[in-house]
Amino acid sequence: MDVLSSLPEATVIRDLSDLEPFLRDESHVRGVAPLAVVRPHGPQALRELVRRAKAEGFGLVPRGAGTGKAGGCVPTERTVVVDLSAWPGATRVSPQDLCLSAPASAPLREVKAAAEAHGLFYPPDPNSWESCALGGTLATNAGGPNACKYGMTRHWVLSVDALLEDGEIHTFGISSVKDNSGPALGQLLIGSEGIFGFILDATLRLTPLPREFATLLLPVKCWEDLLDLPGRLMGEGLLPSAFEFFDPAVLAELRAHGPEEARRLPGEALAILEFDERGCTSESFLEGLMDLLGPLADRLEIASDERQRQGIWAVRRMTSAFLKEHHPGKVSEDIVVPRSRLREFFEGLDQLRIPAVTYGHLGDGNLHVNLLAAGETEPGLLERQLMDLFRLALSLGGALSGEHGIGLAKRNAFLALSDPAQIRALRAIKQALDPCGIFNPGKVI
Repeated sequence: MDVLSSLPEATVIRDLSDLEPFLRDESHVRGVAPLAVVRPHGPQALRELVRRAKAEGFGLVPRGAGTGKAGGCVPTERTVVVDLSAWPGATRVSPQDLCLSAPASAPLREVKAAAEAHGLFYPPDPNSWESCALGGTLATNAGGPNACKYGMTRHWVLSVDALLEDGEIHTFGISSVKDNSGPALGQLLIGSEGIFGFILDATLRLTPLPREFATLLLPVKCWEDLLDLPGRLMGEGLLPSAFEFFDPAVLAELRAHGPEEARRLPGEALAILEFDERGCTSESFLEGLMDLLGPLADRLEIASDERQRQGIWAVRRMTSAFLKEHHPGKVSEDIVVPRSRLREFFEGLDQLRIPAVTYGHLGDGNLHVNLLAAGETEPGLLERQLMDLFRLALSLGGALSGEHGIGLAKRNAFLALSDPAQIRALRAIKQALDPCGIFNPGKVI
């Protein structure tokens, strides 16, 4: 008997050719064919899915737009993909409460646009912000360049509606910044990658929209000169809204094979600095910044208008896609090290002799280390290289993922390198919230 027959309020996809797109996300991980893909259109579908999953022993894998980079939404053995891209709901903004409510299916670009239409700002901006769904950013606690100043997704979530193992939808939190009624269970779901339950809707905190932007392109003659700059800026009380960088190897790739605007990029290495505080475009602010930069300011370029600003960011936004196109077998890791230990990290990376190119979020120490030759590297050697990379980050007080999550891609490393007490605690919570193990089985822990 078909365990998904007559499923209410849902579209069920079973044809093998239609299932193929659901076997991958934007990582190097490939899943196995699921029993089916289900697009629920209402709570009855979810209630019945949970009941049948527990009765028949299959798992449920959540999926949004499929832009994740850790294999978190790819199917494992005997699972059903729950495609939430059609989950119903409207985006509603409350300027009085400085918040916004939206379904998991809402494209992040539309969430940000809805806030901006009211002169408000939802800061999280992962590189995929124009194509990803809100639900995926909640499940993975997405970051992006703005995390340098504004923090990760979890900092902006007031409440969530989530499907739990009883098949019902429960609300955790309220639409206000103050709610101290015991531990914040909603926060437990943010970044959990769907292993405790599925987030279906959320209420997000907003802040007034920035009115000024100072966007600077900072080429440097000596690559190492960039490494101490984040700490120097913070030490002087200057908090950029973004501080991105390209190391010499990434810059060489862009110049050799990238679009015309990328081929003109100056410097041995390059940083993008952006400030969005009031007065950041004033002569006094910029003069103070250039004094702090000292000789580094000699080749500084400042965007004179919004068109130039967007041109600078366009090159940064396309870097990941460009590297993927030219090196389809590459592996991209997103380790974190404290700002104060960036120089130590790159010295350690040189000593490990791992062939890698690096770019990303220098302002918060979240580095996208790309092993371009991973597709041609013997699997055992590749695994050793990645474990050495993770150990280096952890030895400096960092983490093996800053914004992509664990999923399938980093699960073995996470289990091997984490404090055993952390793993035991996570598994105890998993057992308490999902005793039958139906939610995103085989991921994270």
